Amino acid sequence: MKLRATLIGFTAILMWSFLALLTAASGKMPPFQLSTICFAIGSMPGLVVLILNPARLALLKQPAKVWVTGISGLFGYHFLYFTALRNAPAVEAGLVAYLWPLLIVVGSALLPGERLRWYHLAGALAGLCGTFLIVGRNGIDFDGAYAVGYGAAFLSAFTWSGYSLLTRRFDAVSTDVVTGFCLATSILSLFCHLGLETTVWPETGFEWVAVIGLGLFPVGAAFYAWDYGVKNGDIQILGAASYAAPLLSTLILVLFGFAEPSWRIALACLLVTGGAVLAAQEMFRRKIPAQSAAAE
Repeated sequence: MKLRATLIGFTAILMWSFLALLTAASGKMPPFQLSTICFAIGSMPGLVVLILNPARLALLKQPAKVWVTGISGLFGYHFLYFTALRNAPAVEAGLVAYLWPLLIVVGSALLPGERLRWYHLAGALAGLCGTFLIVGRNGIDFDGAYAVGYGAAFLSAFTWSGYSLLTRRFDAVSTDVVTGFCLATSILSLFCHLGLETTVWPETGFEWVAVIGLGLFPVGAAFYAWDYGVKNGDIQILGAASYAAPLLSTLILVLFGFAEPSWRIALACLLVTGGAVLAAQEMFRRKIPAQSAAAE
């Protein structure tokens, strides 16, 4: 059960790895407008399930703290991340924002029934180093003039890691509530778009396909899978494995001709993969004896 849930959570990481490619292919739509449309699309599968099975609507009746946590996590993270990109260079802001997997691993020690081992932390740090190689390939220069942007990036990392850890404490809450989180995030993003941006629509059918793909997968199904994974799977392994997202994203960009292969990517592969395996060693040890016993 725990292994299955962890694997489902990992599919969210796989979907997030397509975020850069689909965003690049979606045209010049500003971020909050894109967020509005994608989260609206992302809520549709959940709405279909609720329409086909109205009895599940009762699962949306949850305490205020569940709704505040969910909406703050999805909308708060994206608002802070977009703010960071508007007020700091993308490379440095991205590196600060990608502290969230490490924060999840460290913060998991506060969760009931969880124990933080040295290999969890080492695996997450190895993934962080791999991410530095990928994201900071053209050099890193933190400038105090962008303190507001760096601060927003750190808050975004803290927000997403906090959301993920708190979600684990709401393990009895159905994943159906993610539908409501997506709808609320779409509405709040619309307000931000109307107040801060100029509307730009996709110019080609291909760009519309990319927008729909974003809404269905990285900004849709991924959040349902992540919710189920962190509630029922191994959150420490998922935290360390999350560093695979920027690596896989870069590999996908290379595959589609948007980036060039390099030794940095190869080394990052070793660091991220090795870190994930290191963090997951306890699960492997549990699985091997179980298989041996079954064979006997």
